[in-house]
Amino acid sequence: MHPAVLTFAFQNVDDAALNFNEGSLLALNVLIGLMMFGMALSINVEDFRALTRTPKPAAIGLGAQFFLLPLATFLVTLVLDLPASVELGMILVASCPGGNLSNIMTHLGGGNAPLSVGMTAVSTAAAVVMTPLNFSIWGRLNPDTEPIIASVSLEPFSLFVTIVLILGLPLIVGILFARWQPKLAARLERPFKIFSVVVFVGFVAAALGANWSNFVTYIGFLVGIVALHNALALGLGYGSASVARLSERDRRAVTFEVGLQNSALALVLVFDFFEGLGGMALIAAWWGVWHIIAGLALAGFWSRRPVAAMDEATA
Repeated sequence: MHPAVLTFAFQNVDDAALNFNEGSLLALNVLIGLMMFGMALSINVEDFRALTRTPKPAAIGLGAQFFLLPLATFLVTLVLDLPASVELGMILVASCPGGNLSNIMTHLGGGNAPLSVGMTAVSTAAAVVMTPLNFSIWGRLNPDTEPIIASVSLEPFSLFVTIVLILGLPLIVGILFARWQPKLAARLERPFKIFSVVVFVGFVAAALGANWSNFVTYIGFLVGIVALHNALALGLGYGSASVARLSERDRRAVTFEVGLQNSALALVLVFDFFEGLGGMALIAAWWGVWHIIAGLALAGFWSRRPVAAMDEATA
């Protein structure tokens, strides 16, 4: 993209308004809830018990996800001279939990899949408190983003209630359903996940088509920012797991859990509370595309590097 166009995009992204109506917002909220319910069908109480028996890997992963990543993102937004809405979008994404995409990538990349599932379940439950808390703290500490939060009179409790409804409640219902109807849940799990992913991809495609001009205008500006932010998240995951001397299988699980954020949740919150504010919505939307690309690339790389050999090399 021509430098002059990039400069224009950089200066005007805060004013970008996306085409997204009330019906689309309601559909997205329902869809995220259904995706959480589908994910919960594969979770059982044993997943949580397994984490309590060997808590170190999960503690390292969740610590990196809810403390290191939001803090590091906040510091990056202070260093980089970015539009305020872009910085706030980065802070919001960093405050979100991991999604079930991390479970798939962990499996493909030879990581500890049960650990990944357990961490996703715990992080989703913890996000009910940690996402609004992190977003409120770091968003208000940044002098560029604080006026945006103040302008919408954002209260952490309002954010908390929204996250309970679209994450917490479907998660609890799904886990209880799987416990009471295990055979039916086992039959529904795979088709439900496929259905929700296909519908979500279709939803994103439709939203992209409705906002194609915005996408073309700002994509060159966003690619590098999101790639850098995602690399930071993946690096923090693997780095913290390495410092803690976790096994290679656990390191890979932690890396994907920290590096693949639930950007769909971020997108819902942008439209629920910020009326689709340009930089925030575009960052969250492109994150949803990019982390699939980056996750598949890393999983493919690791799939060709046996875990046993790497454990021996780092022993």
